[in-house]
Amino acid sequence: MRTDDGRINVLKQKKSTMENKQAIDALNALVEINNDRIEGYETATKETNEPDLKVLFTKLADTSRDCRIELEREVEQLGGTPAKGTKVTGKLFPAWMDVKSAITGKDRKAILESCEFGEDHALKAYDDVLEDDREHLNVEQTSLIESQYDLLKADHDAVRALRDSLVESH
Repeated sequence: MRTDDGRINVLKQKKSTMENKQAIDALNALVEINNDRIEGYETATKETNEPDLKVLFTKLADTSRDCRIELEREVEQLGGTPAKGTKVTGKLFPAWMDVKSAITGKDRKAILESCEFGEDHALKAYDDVLEDDREHLNVEQTSLIESQYDLLKADHDAVRALRDSLVESH
């Protein structure tokens, strides 16, 4: 009997470890996206001389810092190591914003369009995790990700509304 119980426990532990790895990978993908946003908005803050945009971009970066902290905590609770870098594609966002800003003379509309492009990318990453990895996440993790998605969606909509207000006024 002991042998069978021991085997069952080992099998359960292996399954749990595998599920944890998949959840850790999904959560770390979102850590990287938030790192992308932080890097992108720090770049945007440097690229604009407009005080209201500096305030907005600082707020958006702060949203991602808060999200990252929550995600890192979940990764650690699962026994994983939080991701430290950005997504490979994320490195393109700040670089692209630098080029776009230089070309357009730091045009407000162009900077906001670049930011919206980055926001679209972040929302898609959250969508992908919720669609593709939900089965590996517990209820609390899913709720956390959905809550963060709502925060990022509100940020996205704020950037888009500001950009659209410029289109309408010209």
